[in-house]
Amino acid sequence: MCLGIPGKILSIESKALRMGKVAFGPLNKQVCLEYVPEATVGNYVLVHAGFAIGCIDEHEARRVHEYLAEIGEFDGEAKGGGHEIPR
Repeated sequence: MCLGIPGKILSIESKALRMGKVAFGPLNKQVCLEYVPEATVGNYVLVHAGFAIGCIDEHEARRVHEYLAEIGEFDGEAKGGGHEIPR
């Protein structure tokens, strides 16, 4: 079983692979977007091991972040902090 973490696409660039900057709370990471060609800037995606594996709506993304924060598995930052996802 794998865990996909929701993040919001901030920007997209296409070079050899379709990549994007994705926000996970205050953290921004480069993510491969090849598996979600329909995703655009502002969409939420589920990310596993650096790859967006599916699209998710904002409501569901918030629910997942709240649940993960509740069980102590996601705090929005590498070490402590809030669990707000970007709007």
